[in-house]
Amino acid sequence: MKKIVTIFALILAVLSVIIAVLPVSNLSIFPAIAALVLGILAFYLSKKSGSGKKMIQFIFLLTIISLLLTSYKAIFSKTEVSNNQELKEKEKESKENAIEDLEELDLDDISID
Repeated sequence: MKKIVTIFALILAVLSVIIAVLPVSNLSIFPAIAALVLGILAFYLSKKSGSGKKMIQFIFLLTIISLLLTSYKAIFSKTEVSNNQELKEKEKESKENAIEDLEELDLDDISID
């Protein structure tokens, strides 16, 4: 039981760190909390059996790193909306270009059999 819980906690902790460095870092909270809960469970199971706790400490370290990265990115990164007018102009221009390209096509030469 301890090995299974430890493996799941390690997988979730690594997944949490990976998600924490991606732009969707806010989602890393869920695997981090799950890894933390499973890490605590593995800690109590290892305390009962008296076995080594190095892997569990590593799981806690990864989980704390993930939570710190997520908190840092949530506090200090600002999402700014760019100028929507430029995007609208580019979209309008691309539509005009597409219409011009379609008008230039000569569909009379194409035969459909």
